[in-house]
This record gives sequence, C-alpha cells and structure tokens, in this order.
Amino acid sequence: MNEIRLYALFCLSALAGFSNMTPAQQTEWNKGQTFTEASMKTKNAEETWKGISSGLHSSFVSIDKRYSKDQAPVMIKNNTISLKGWRGERLSAQVLLWTTDPISDIKVQVSDFTSKNGKKTAPSGYARFERYVITDEFGPGCGWRKPQDFSASLSPDMLDDLTSFSIGKKEARPVWITITIPKNVEKGTYNANVQITSPTTKQQKLDISLDVIDMVLPEPSKWTFHLDQWQHPSAVARVNNVPAWSDEHFKALKPQMQMLANLGQKVITTTLNKDPWHVQTQDPYEDMIIWTKEKNGSWSYDYTVFDKWVSFMMDLGVKKMINCYSIVPWNNEIHYKDAATGKFVDVIAKPGTDEFVKIWEPFLKDFVKHQKKKGWLEITNIALDERDKNEMGAAFALIKKVAPALGVSYADNQQTFKRYPDSKDVSTAVQHPLSSQDLKDRNSRGLNTTFYVYCGNNFPNQFTFSDPAESTYMGWYAMAAGYNGALRWAFNSWVENPLVDSRFRTWPAGDTYIVYPQARGSIRYERLLEGIQDYEKISIVKKLLKAKKDTGNLNALDLAISKLNNDKRHDGWNQDLNTAKELLNKISKSLTK
Repeated sequence: MNEIRLYALFCLSALAGFSNMTPAQQTEWNKGQTFTEASMKTKNAEETWKGISSGLHSSFVSIDKRYSKDQAPVMIKNNTISLKGWRGERLSAQVLLWTTDPISDIKVQVSDFTSKNGKKTAPSGYARFERYVITDEFGPGCGWRKPQDFSASLSPDMLDDLTSFSIGKKEARPVWITITIPKNVEKGTYNANVQITSPTTKQQKLDISLDVIDMVLPEPSKWTFHLDQWQHPSAVARVNNVPAWSDEHFKALKPQMQMLANLGQKVITTTLNKDPWHVQTQDPYEDMIIWTKEKNGSWSYDYTVFDKWVSFMMDLGVKKMINCYSIVPWNNEIHYKDAATGKFVDVIAKPGTDEFVKIWEPFLKDFVKHQKKKGWLEITNIALDERDKNEMGAAFALIKKVAPALGVSYADNQQTFKRYPDSKDVSTAVQHPLSSQDLKDRNSRGLNTTFYVYCGNNFPNQFTFSDPAESTYMGWYAMAAGYNGALRWAFNSWVENPLVDSRFRTWPAGDTYIVYPQARGSIRYERLLEGIQDYEKISIVKKLLKAKKDTGNLNALDLAISKLNNDKRHDGWNQDLNTAKELLNKISKSLTK
C-alpha cells in the first residue's frame, strides 16, 4: 500500500524554450497532507492477471472509461493518440499503467510539443496520477443511507500532483494527461510523447499528435455558459485546519476557488444569516453577515466577511451574479446577536407571518443600501433552494414591496417562473425540463435559465461512480435543450475524509464535491470543463455558419446536437456525444480554409 505525499497545484508555467522531445516543464507544487489510499479487493480480480507478462505495461486508453485498480485490463495496446483542439483550449488524454510486480518511483512526463518547422510557441502538457476513492451506487438517490446497504468500490477520480508514484503487485494505475494550447500558437500539427520511467524499468514512450485548429477560444471569464457551482468556504477552513475567515483561510481558498473561476463560474455563493440548509453538509456554513439587535430595539448589520468574500471572488474573475441564501432557510430559522446579552438568539420566521416581516423587512432595506453603496446591487439576487410555493410567494411579495431592486434566484420544480415571469435566475431539475417555448421566451427577455443535477437524478450527473463523459454531456445537453448553463449545488462541500472516501450519509457518493482539498482536480472537473468549452465552441461556430449561410454544415451540427437533448440514460449516448464532438472540430477546421 502506498503512503505518499500530496502536493497543491498552483500554476503551470509557460515554457521558455523547446528541445527535441525532452520532458516539458511540469507543474509546481508544495508539500501537503499525507494519506493512505483505501484498500478494497474486487471479486475474482486475481484471475484477470493470468497470462500477463512481467514488467511495466503502458497504453493510451479512452477518457470515457474508469479503470479498475486490481484487475488487469483487457485491451490492445495503443502507443499513439491523435488530438484536435482550438487555440486557447484545454484537452485531455489518459494513459494506463499496469504491472504484475511492484514497481517504485514511476515518473510520467509529457515532452515539449514540437513542429516540423521548429515553431517556438507550442502547446504544453503535464501528467497527473489518478487516485482511487471509495464510491457507492445510485440506489434510490436522495435519502439517508447506511454504508452496508450499498455496494462499495474504488473509483479513480482525484488527479494528484506528484513527482512519482509506486504501483503494487498486480495493480493498475491510470494517469491523466492535460494539454493546454496557448492562444498565440500557430495552427498546424505538433508532436510530443509521454515518457514513462522508473529506477528499475526501461523508458517507455507513447506518442501524441496534436492538430491545432486556427480558431480561438475566449478566456473563461468571457464564456457565455452560465455555470453556478455553489462554494463552501467553511469546508476549506476545516480541511486545512485554519480559523474561518482568517488570512490563512483566504490563502487556502485562493487556489481552490481559482479552479472554479477557470471553469467560467458566473455566481458567487453567499449567505444572509445562519446556515440556510440547516447543516445538511459535513460542515455548517459560517455566517457572512452578523445581525445585531441593539438595546433600543433597532438593527445593525456587520457586512465585513460578506464584503471580503465577494471581493475575493470578484478578484478571481467571478462577477456576473451574487446569489444570497436564503430568505427562506430550510427550517425557517435565523439568528441574531442580542446586544444586551452578547449572545445569539434563534428565531423561527416563517414566510407569511408577522415575525417574518418584522425580522426581514429592516434587513432587506439595509441590504439594498449596502449593495448599492458597493456597486453590486444590479447583480445581487435573493436566492431560494427548493422551497414550498406558498413560502416562496410570501418571500417574493416582501422583496417586491420593500426591496424591488433586488433580483431573485431559485430552484424551480413547480413552474414557479410562470407565476413570477420576470424572475432573473431560475434553475430546474434536469428531469423536469422547461419547454422549448418557455426557454426561448426567457432567453428573449434576457432572463437566465439553467438546469441542475442533484441526488435525485442518475443521468447525467457527476457522482464518483458516474461515467466520465456524463460531465461533458452536461454542456451539450444545455445547448441541445436551450438552457443558458447548469447549476450544481456543491463544488467543494467535502465529506469527513474526501481524499479517501467520497460517500456521504444522505446522498450518492461524490454528490457533495467535484474537486479535492489543496486544489486537486478530478476527472469530473476536467470532463465538465471539456463540455463547457464545447458549448462555447458551438456558439462561435454556429454564428460563423449563419453569417456564411452555410446551411449544410449548420443543419448537420444541429442534428448532431439534437441527439443529445435527452435527460435519460440511453443506448448510444456516449457514441453520439463523441460523434458530435468530432463533427464540431471538423466543421471548425473547414471554417479556417
């Protein structure tokens, strides 16, 4: 069993020079936590190793598949791979290593990319070892679950930033390859190789051919896809063992939230009072605004943390919306500090009651003044999550009466948007889609509409047992159905030991996070990024095709996209996705001729 040291990824440096197929400059990392990967045997796994020759084996494999740790793969080895991408795009590949004998200190590096004419600006690549976490199964979806009631297994998901890794006897280890194409690179074909070395084995090389298409993908902050993945700052404080909202906390938050900004995140998740979800996660949400009832009965509000958090996220490039949870918390309970005693007092303030109005009216009025003073009012929404329609109606009525300048944002499974047609930001569960007519109407009026995935739908989703391509499918589904983007309730609501076990007490494994502590990525993160990039590429290509009146290619692309307008798992969905992706790149290249 490996006990290894983890490292936090901070940046990928630009390559200063290029040599003939030498290892490219790798990521920079700092020492972090140590942990021992979980041990779990698959039934009859030993039998799969019969006939496997000794030594270290390697091959490119599909990024659409997760590979078992203790079973020998059944495949024809593939030593070459061909990739295509735009300038500014980030691509992925996967290598699988397997051995019958233990091998220590294996290194996997990506060489410099070079072209036949020796171009000096080229794509760059690096490799990350995939780590196995405990996962379970979908089962009934939402609801309390005991581990013994669900089948458990190991799933490769975390992408770890390590200089080397040791593989045990009769084990496999997948490795994720990331390739970044600079915006200023020239079009054409570039070649590199993946170099696999260890102190006791001969060097192995796998060849990469990359076709750079002469189209440019904008910066993530300029992407049109509306991504809303809820942030959980308190989880970062707990895992890093630092006080909430301290300088050390924000230092730990920066690389983690930069990853989110790099996905094109559009929304800052904030809280208005105590934990709006009544501690449904491992970590309670720490207050961002402190309410104080003064001795004379008046109210004061301390926005210090709120302002610091919002400014912090804006500095990372997340600036489109500030969604504030919640005027209707899950148990209708809020708290305030009593100036007379210095203690916090819990209050039940159910929408529609006098207590609700008495508590929330002065805050909403003050909050509007504060947001206006900060210059944030126009992008601020009071947000609600899956609440009773009567409670939502009472909340909306109060907002409209005392703070009409505030927008509203909510999860909508009850056609609430039809009763409140001007709702600024609406998200509906993926299995309860809006009609194309309603989506077109909202789009025509500049209103934002997304779908969301959660514990109640098994496809598409981002559990640690989900098929990797489901994360990419989400971007294509949004385009096919006519949504502006997608919402996921948890970017980093970590479980007790997220590095080892992704299961949680109430939902399928992995539902609470898609990235790992110390800014470690995941297969789910990379494949989600891929789908969002595709969404942007489709938008750009369709505009160009319409401008050229190229109805042939436009119709072909629309047909390929339409096959992905399906929120149910179905035969052929992954092949349809890959076919559409191939067509998108083919049409993209034709537009540059």
